[in-house]
Amino acid sequence: MSFDLIIIGSGPGGYVAAIRAAQLGLKTAIVEKENLGGVCLNWGCIPTKSLLKSANILNTLKKASKYGIITNNLKLDFEKIILRSRSISENMNKGVSFLMKKNNIKILYGKAKILKNKIVSVKDKYGNKKKYNAKNIIIATGARSNLFKKKEFSNIIGYREAMLLKTIPKNILIIGSGAIGLEFAYFYNSIGSKIFIIEKMPYILPSSDIDISIQLEKSFKKSGIIIKKSSIIENIEYLSEKKCTKVIIKNLKNNNEILYVDIIISAIGICPNTENLGLEEIGIEMNNTKHICVDKYYSTNIKGYYAIGDVISSISLAHVASYEGIICVEKITGLNPFPLNYNNVPMCIYSNPEISYVGFSEKEAINKGYKLKIGKFPFTALGKAKVNDSTDGFIKVIFDEKYGELLGCHMIGSGVTELISEIVVARKLETTSFEFSQCIHPHPTISESIIEAINNAYNKCIHI
Repeated sequence: MSFDLIIIGSGPGGYVAAIRAAQLGLKTAIVEKENLGGVCLNWGCIPTKSLLKSANILNTLKKASKYGIITNNLKLDFEKIILRSRSISENMNKGVSFLMKKNNIKILYGKAKILKNKIVSVKDKYGNKKKYNAKNIIIATGARSNLFKKKEFSNIIGYREAMLLKTIPKNILIIGSGAIGLEFAYFYNSIGSKIFIIEKMPYILPSSDIDISIQLEKSFKKSGIIIKKSSIIENIEYLSEKKCTKVIIKNLKNNNEILYVDIIISAIGICPNTENLGLEEIGIEMNNTKHICVDKYYSTNIKGYYAIGDVISSISLAHVASYEGIICVEKITGLNPFPLNYNNVPMCIYSNPEISYVGFSEKEAINKGYKLKIGKFPFTALGKAKVNDSTDGFIKVIFDEKYGELLGCHMIGSGVTELISEIVVARKLETTSFEFSQCIHPHPTISESIIEAINNAYNKCIHI
């Protein structure tokens, strides 16, 4: 069979690209070796948010008496929490399957190998191979957990295994304080595990603005999470008689500390799924981290071969992969899409408190040479946050002093992942501080804290 486009991988990059291609009239096929929807739908974005929703409800019920509601004999059904998460993923998987049929996209189940002359070989689960021709090929095979010493220790797990545990561990060590580590820390802490986070950098969530890191650490410590910063793992030893793992941690002062934990969750990043695809044989260029090299429209160095999502050196987020897929397909079909502005990509973390940010951090903006106007508004001064009993957090805005350009916005607190889109749109429209201040926000809402923070940058804030 021949196609205008074959896409390898059906994650949020692959399946979105396939649908857009079909809309533009391309005869399209998508190759998937496991489940439609990729990591995001099956093991990432969607099922983890189900777990976090359960944690949020549990935490609300724990303090229900504050709202005049008495709950007695509160019980936790861990198995049902996990089953709900898997059920939602399965339903979403069916939804992607429906979209494939609706758009007449051919699904080829099996492992793909890319050959010269734009031929894709697909090996199904029975070992049978078929070859397909394509005018264009998009590689969207995603990434997997970069596990710490996985081969040596069976109780060191990644995000997949962390969503399928049969019982609640008493003690968990989480290596790394990025989005994955923080979300699992919040979830398992909420349901009763003692959580340790080890981070080699001086701050947790080191990719964020420093004020976010400081507030997050305060909130996590208040919840009982123990954080070891500027620290590394010196040694790991499994104690079979105690059925636990002994971990020796060393900090910058070369002081050692011993922890005994049941489970270790490795959250030290991901590595691209670029091996065994035939890329080297074709001559597709990769960098030293095995990410595929592409131009601003996601074309590789070999004509007709493209790559999007976690297999390239961009931001590893589902919504980024989807947008890259749309841009890539529109360019293939002769349209003239704008390249993606990676500085205006919203980042969201769904722990409690939630975190979202876009644009430059304060440090990055200073390093770029800007003179800044910075405003902050704490949720402790926000009526809606007090009503919600969620006052941990703030909004921070960063403006260019000369022109009033919104360089960045950083949020931490309950519900802030729903607020960041306003900032993304405003930055795209080049909205200045003056124009922002003319936009009335409703009261009482969490969103009015944005205007309060902006006014604070110009000494016009009313409520602090």
